[in-house]
Amino acid sequence: MNRIFRYLCLCLLSVVGVACIENDIPYPIERVDITAIDVVGTMSPATIDVASRSVKLELEETTDIRNVEIRSITMTEGAQSDVKFPAKFDLRTPLYVNLTKYQSWEWTISAEQMIERYFTVEGQIGESVIDAEHHIATALVPMDHDMKSVVITSIKLGPKDITTYSVDPLTLNDFEASARNVTITYHDDISEIWTLRVVPTDIEVEFKGVDAWAKRIWLSAEGRSGADLGFKYRQAGSDEWVSVEGVTINGGSFSACVDGLDTLTEYEVVAYSNDSFTEVVKVTTEDVWTLPNAGFEEWSTNNNIVYPYLAGGAPFWGSGNDGAALASTTLTEPTEDVRPGSEGQYAASLQSKKAAIMGLGKFAAGNIFLGEFGGLVGMDGLVNFGRPSSARPVALHGWVKYNCGTIDELGKVPSSRPDLKKGDNDEGHIVIAVGNWTAEEYGGSQDCPLVVNTKDESTFLDLEGKNVIGSGVLVLDKSTDGWMEFTLPLEYSTTSEVPTHIIIVCTGSRFGDYFTGSTQSLMLVDDFELVY
Repeated sequence: MNRIFRYLCLCLLSVVGVACIENDIPYPIERVDITAIDVVGTMSPATIDVASRSVKLELEETTDIRNVEIRSITMTEGAQSDVKFPAKFDLRTPLYVNLTKYQSWEWTISAEQMIERYFTVEGQIGESVIDAEHHIATALVPMDHDMKSVVITSIKLGPKDITTYSVDPLTLNDFEASARNVTITYHDDISEIWTLRVVPTDIEVEFKGVDAWAKRIWLSAEGRSGADLGFKYRQAGSDEWVSVEGVTINGGSFSACVDGLDTLTEYEVVAYSNDSFTEVVKVTTEDVWTLPNAGFEEWSTNNNIVYPYLAGGAPFWGSGNDGAALASTTLTEPTEDVRPGSEGQYAASLQSKKAAIMGLGKFAAGNIFLGEFGGLVGMDGLVNFGRPSSARPVALHGWVKYNCGTIDELGKVPSSRPDLKKGDNDEGHIVIAVGNWTAEEYGGSQDCPLVVNTKDESTFLDLEGKNVIGSGVLVLDKSTDGWMEFTLPLEYSTTSEVPTHIIIVCTGSRFGDYFTGSTQSLMLVDDFELVY
């Protein structure tokens, strides 16, 4: 899966390049890339990041990370590698590979390996704690638990199917005097001594998280496994408690979401395990935040450049029109072809085109995004993405109309799609992300913290990066039947962290940053709304 947020700069990379002059020196500076890799024992295709010149592998838990077989790598045509393949490598540390054509480019191949481990006992409180580094597994039980008759209900401490135990763990029942040790062995020569701990606790039930959003509260708690576990809530001042439905239970851990609540309202919640209750926790829901110019009604023109905001008003949405102006081209503009039932006059039209200046032509993808054009560095563009918002929407609702053309402009083939060719369907994208990007870290301003240099892919954002809290992507790989209503859900990595900024990007040609797409691709968007 291509994890790089390439579509953040689809248009401006395309447009500002129209004035570039071909480099015709005898020995050009030409970077070389790894475009594919064949590895034995991986869980999924490798992640190849051309910006950082890195390959990341996710190994099966049964693969010996000390002896990983790489069958082959595919490189830019004409390149040579200083490492010979096929071969086996110890990937506990990264493998460095120098690729050479006219110059030498260093690539890094690294591996991650997750081994599922668990240890549960009958009647335990909450989830067990697995300390893989120190080989300790701990389960909590109530104070009245019979420590001489502990029943281990499940255990897995090493890779599946290849791990042997010095003793059958299910026969270990007496934990009254001390913890119990068990030795596991795998890959023939790896041996680990694990300590199994069963610890009494006087806590019957406790909250692990109470996170209030605008119209919902996320709840998580731990109680006695096998008990009646759940939550109750009420609006502050009410005498009636309401049982929460849809509780998810995993052993002694349980969670739920209460939705349909009022904004800016105080609520009280409790968790229970049988007849034991937590103390009452009070939280207040957030306010909703409305997306400015979400109907795309506000437009203005200055120096023949069309902007998606009123003259003299504060810009919120941006587009690639500033860069397109170099070629006297407009990619993004208002259209009176609005969605059915709209009370507005305009929608946004995003037209992919081949822009030309001084006889040179480059493909450019129409787009609209939260942010602003940041200027030029030489003939390359700076794009400032993001707008301040602490909103945590659960979805983006809106309308889209898409004419999907077939690719007729093939600039550079993306490493994530080496099979891409003329005649393939173009792709439209609508992307939303919330996160805590900072100007100090990403070089922008408080209003637009994320600065993307359209020539430098290392400035692009990984949607699964540490600053992304929630995101959603809508892919359109064929034309819609007229206007299509959509609801794009966001997936969150955490419910407790509050974002500082929001990003939305719409484009009619996914690979416009590679000068690749269709001049027939046209995307219209109208009446966006954040769903809480």
